[in-house]
Amino acid sequence: MRRSHVTTVSLLLALALSACTNAKDVLEPSAITPPTTSAQTLPATSGPATSGSTAAAAPAPPSSTPAAPAGSSPVSPAQSAALSKTRLQVAPIVGASVEAATPLTAELQARARQRGITLAGSTDQTATHVLKGYFSTMSEGSDTTVIYVWDVYDPAGNRLHRINGQQKAPSVKGGEGWAAVTPATMQGIADQTIDQFAAWLGGQAG
Repeated sequence: MRRSHVTTVSLLLALALSACTNAKDVLEPSAITPPTTSAQTLPATSGPATSGSTAAAAPAPPSSTPAAPAGSSPVSPAQSAALSKTRLQVAPIVGASVEAATPLTAELQARARQRGITLAGSTDQTATHVLKGYFSTMSEGSDTTVIYVWDVYDPAGNRLHRINGQQKAPSVKGGEGWAAVTPATMQGIADQTIDQFAAWLGGQAG
């Protein structure tokens, strides 16, 4: 049984409106290291990063203009320049379990590097954009769907762009909710998010 489009839109709106107060499970991205052969489970923090949070080590800028990942649109020189000037800070993930947010954040970092986007630590004052993500799951029968909303802010806190969507998670071990969501599902969301962010930046650059 498939939920109607209206129900999905309502869920997305409710998710976005409640995100600021729903910080039950928050993962500090600065605690995540680049993906390895096995994901590590890290403790959740109690809320968004503050000035005293541990900063993530920003990866070194690419030595040359990277090619767009397979399946992505070609990048023009102007778009490449815009991406190379971007310093993206990822805020703590709200709503997702630590086990689900760990591969998500690691893949966000990996995909950003592929796109030539530099990541900024949580206390880095040179960030040009801040990415805040709000997540929820919807289970119905044996199906679990991950619903996500990303808001892109400038350093002054003005919202510039929104990315949202949903991804069905294959049922595993008969679980539901976050227990049914695999790392591959979250990695796919991360790839889509960075690709859409890069496409938006490219559109701004013309």
